[in-house]
Amino acid sequence: MSSVNSGPVLAAAIAPIVGNNDFPFAAATNAEAPALPSGFPSELRSKLAWTGSDFADESKYILCLTGTDLAEVKQAIAEYKSLDQDGYLVEPNTFQLPTLGLKLRALGQDVHFGNGFGVIRGLDRAAFSVEDLTLAYMGLQSYIAEQRGRQDKRGNMLVHIVVDDSTKQAAEHHRHSNKSITFHNEEAGDIVSWLTRSTAATGGKCIIASAYTIYNVLAATRPDIIRTLARSDWPFSMPRFQCRPVIFYEDSKLIMNFGRAALLGNQAHPRPQHLPSLTARQVEALDAIEAIAKASQMEIQTQAGDIHFINNLAVLHRREGFVNGEDASTQRHLVRMRLRSTEHGWPIPQELTQEWDEAFKNKGIKRWHLEPMPAYYFPLRSQPN
Repeated sequence: MSSVNSGPVLAAAIAPIVGNNDFPFAAATNAEAPALPSGFPSELRSKLAWTGSDFADESKYILCLTGTDLAEVKQAIAEYKSLDQDGYLVEPNTFQLPTLGLKLRALGQDVHFGNGFGVIRGLDRAAFSVEDLTLAYMGLQSYIAEQRGRQDKRGNMLVHIVVDDSTKQAAEHHRHSNKSITFHNEEAGDIVSWLTRSTAATGGKCIIASAYTIYNVLAATRPDIIRTLARSDWPFSMPRFQCRPVIFYEDSKLIMNFGRAALLGNQAHPRPQHLPSLTARQVEALDAIEAIAKASQMEIQTQAGDIHFINNLAVLHRREGFVNGEDASTQRHLVRMRLRSTEHGWPIPQELTQEWDEAFKNKGIKRWHLEPMPAYYFPLRSQPN
């Protein structure tokens, strides 16, 4: 491994990653390394650049609800239900949390501009009906980001991530498989949020990694890979065929958006043969992202009732494989939403705006299924996530 040519602070952060067995990419020498793409910085100095070892103290990212907080949530549920409005209309003005709301606003700032992720913990799943738990979830997340995005062409707003082995297609689909998934972003949404109704008997941890850290490692060791990632020739096949970059640097912000299935295909989503294949350099770049992400990842042992938020523009996520138990309480069930904040939302690169517009701007049907629905109502989309 060649030495890392960077300042002492960045070098100290990078050294444990490039020395990890999961990072098999030798650093380029100065003679080999081309310059970074025009306008891209040599280092991203941001709270969004972190490694999992930075968060040994869970209080840095978990908001544990107090008895007073829970009392406010229950009162807000009761008051909202008295308005006789549909649940999807819930917002801070109609779901008032005088004390907890301030904490949620601070968490929202952290998700957008701080660590890029956070967890709300303390909701007792058994203490709420499904309807009230969903209302609590949506009321709490409205303080983080109030816009909610559609997640498929049928307008489903709540995606239920549960194991379904009723057909081979379902069993291989990311949403309904219990297999591990590589690091990726969702194709739309500034913030990805999910409520954990129940956890698996074993496995299934939330695993995330900083795109900013990945960038810093590559900028210091393999700037040629940064150039590859910033090129506009990546042939994405989903949700539509489009050639665009994997990374963007705009408004002093790095944005990463990709999924391996959309670029390489998989068993559930075979890549059409008429589409261009990735080059060897592009495959190497994807492998480098995965290696650095694994070497710097953050693992969160999820509990039933947890609500997760991750910055989908700056944080990658993956899932480890898991095994469900026999009873419902040991069968993994997540309810996912895609969010955007009018106040804090990041500028979206032109190449990504169609997916964002379809999720957040275009008018259309919105479906709010509180439980997983049969395929006719809740179809397996062409997209993998």
